[in-house]
Amino acid sequence: MPRLQTTGPHATELYYVDQGQGQPVVLIHGWPLSHRMWESQITALTEAGYRCIAYDRRGFGESGRPVGGYDYDTFAADLDALMTQLDLQGAVLAGFSMGGGEVARYIGRHGTRRVAKAMLLGAVPPYLLKAADNPQGVDRSVFDGMLAGVKQDRIGFLAGFFPGFYNLEPGDARGQDLLAFSKWIAWAASPLATQQCIVAFGGTDFRDDLKKFDVPTCIVHGDSDRIVPVEVSGQRAQQMIRGSRLELLRGAPHGFAATHAQELNAKMLAFLKS
Repeated sequence: MPRLQTTGPHATELYYVDQGQGQPVVLIHGWPLSHRMWESQITALTEAGYRCIAYDRRGFGESGRPVGGYDYDTFAADLDALMTQLDLQGAVLAGFSMGGGEVARYIGRHGTRRVAKAMLLGAVPPYLLKAADNPQGVDRSVFDGMLAGVKQDRIGFLAGFFPGFYNLEPGDARGQDLLAFSKWIAWAASPLATQQCIVAFGGTDFRDDLKKFDVPTCIVHGDSDRIVPVEVSGQRAQQMIRGSRLELLRGAPHGFAATHAQELNAKMLAFLKS
């Protein structure tokens, strides 16, 4: 199985899948999932002539479970290790939700020498946390509540989290298989990683990182996202990234990579070919 070794204080192994030929597209998953969330996108992109590389963030999926390193500087260093060891050139970085933070921090810290384009998909930048200089953000109590819920009963918390991820109402018979699949992925993650990533995506400021974007950037967001509302993320990111464009998926929830897969795939392919 393809794996690479990172370095640093909390070195670990990262698992990744590498399929297809052509321009590389690096897919970075959201919390609390793994590379498995990209099933539809990997199929569509590889069939269209692209090379898809999707890796599991440290602590998730089949990657290692270190006792630390769950911060965006380390996540960006992990992505840099992948880009460097695979010697990717002219790559497209596509980050979903929390994964959009990796794209932002990677460009902010490591530049775009290996990057041709970027995609932020339902992504958390520029800054989710409400603060004096970020009044549009989300109150800290929301993230504190998530962290407390995961610490107290991770399995129970996830059972209540995913219906809102996909905008499924209680008792809704639709999407039950998708809920089961998502919980199965999330259950396998490190409890510590699941906790600490809430701290990371809930409190990291990417505004300076977005100023360093100098490649074509496409932002895709669901206009019915209950988890990462477009008003505090996608719309503001578009305003901060020079020359970027915002594509809204009408009626789409946060988890649109699954619920609106064909629409997302079409937008990704159109951007890749542009």
